[in-house]
Amino acid sequence: MNRVILMGRLTRDPEVRYSQGERSMAIARYTLAVDRRGRRNQEGDQQQTADFIPCVAFDRAAEFAEKYFRQGMRVLVSGRIQTGSYVNRDGQKVYTTEVILDDQEFADSKGQASDMSGYGQSAPAQRPTPASAIGDGFMNIPDGVEDEGLPFN
Repeated sequence: MNRVILMGRLTRDPEVRYSQGERSMAIARYTLAVDRRGRRNQEGDQQQTADFIPCVAFDRAAEFAEKYFRQGMRVLVSGRIQTGSYVNRDGQKVYTTEVILDDQEFADSKGQASDMSGYGQSAPAQRPTPASAIGDGFMNIPDGVEDEGLPFN
């Protein structure tokens, strides 16, 4: 079975081209930076490294990527790994590996995705504070409510 699921950040905006022929089709290419656990350094700290995985989406998925995906966004993709090779202009054989996507989606909430001030970091989503909230995070109990009626002591 050839199935892969990845979550990572786009290294740049997707590059989209359209095929030639009777029915032109969008083809989007982008690269995901996928975190990988690294080795521990001499101090014992975990070193963070990333793999850069080329991805290809076709047709409507490619149009979706072109319209909504931007550099730094964290996305979740699934598909299959495809390998290939070609001979370059210098006569050398070049091997390729890419993920042919079946599905792609946002991995961050809209609030997190809009605050991409630092690559690889997203601010936690901010929830609106109710008008009746006190500075310590607890709500005011309305006047006239007896303590005995509350479900806790």
